[in-house]
Amino acid sequence: MPIVELHILEGYTSNDKQRLGTVLTDAVRLVVPAPPEAITIMIHEMPTDRYYRGGEQRMGAPALEDPAKVVRAFLDAMQARQLDQARALLADGFVMQFPGSPALTRLEDMVDWAKPRYRFVTKTFDGFDTMQGAGQAAVVYCRGTLSGEWPDGTAFDGIRFIDRFEVAGGKITKQDVWNDIAETRAQT
Repeated sequence: MPIVELHILEGYTSNDKQRLGTVLTDAVRLVVPAPPEAITIMIHEMPTDRYYRGGEQRMGAPALEDPAKVVRAFLDAMQARQLDQARALLADGFVMQFPGSPALTRLEDMVDWAKPRYRFVTKTFDGFDTMQGAGQAAVVYCRGTLSGEWPDGTAFDGIRFIDRFEVAGGKITKQDVWNDIAETRAQT
């Protein structure tokens, strides 16, 4: 029965601590063959007036936004074609890559690129998986199925997709997309 003790400065919300408990449990499960209910996480909070580093009192940094929520907000805005709202979630230097597309850096370019492929597409999400990448960015995988209409108005659905996002500083820096839309279209 693994036990993990974490010491943090006061000021983090209950939601922040819940996120810590969940990701620490998942981290232990990557190494130790234990079910979640056998892993104990204890969070100890330290008052900031009792914490010093380098001889100076320090404050805790604010919690990072949940990268999966950033990705979900982006995908919801894109599906609704609220491009300004989606654009606000992108970092400078953002790049996206779709099957068969060049590297795209503007949302309008993606919309134009997609026009001859389908009238619209919606996503049904099966799940989001988040992990810390090797650098500054968190990596979020989103998976599920696509539905929508081909350019001639014929409906399609059940097309598999997976998107990989990199999120740093609460902004999306990269999106890679894989799906079976071309294979499905070739069969119609």
